[in-house]
Amino acid sequence: MEIKVLGTGCAGCKALCETVRQAVAESGLDATVVKEEDIVKIMSYDVMTLPALVVDGRVVAQGRKLSLAEVRGLLTK
Repeated sequence: MEIKVLGTGCAGCKALCETVRQAVAESGLDATVVKEEDIVKIMSYDVMTLPALVVDGRVVAQGRKLSLAEVRGLLTK
C-alpha cells in the first residue's frame, strides 16, 4: 500500500503525516508513507484544499485534520 500525505509543510500537513505514520505502525500495515510537498505533484491530484490523503493513487480525504481513528478507518477500507 502506498500512502501519500499532500501538503506544503504547514502544521496541519505535518500533523496529518504523523497521524498516518502512527496509524500504520499501530495497525501493522505493509505500507509506504510519503510526504509530498512538491506543488506540481500535489496539483496533479486535483485537490483544492490541503492537507490531503492519497491511498494507492486515490484521494480519500482533503482539507481537514483527521483523527487517528478516522485515518485507521480510511486505511483499512
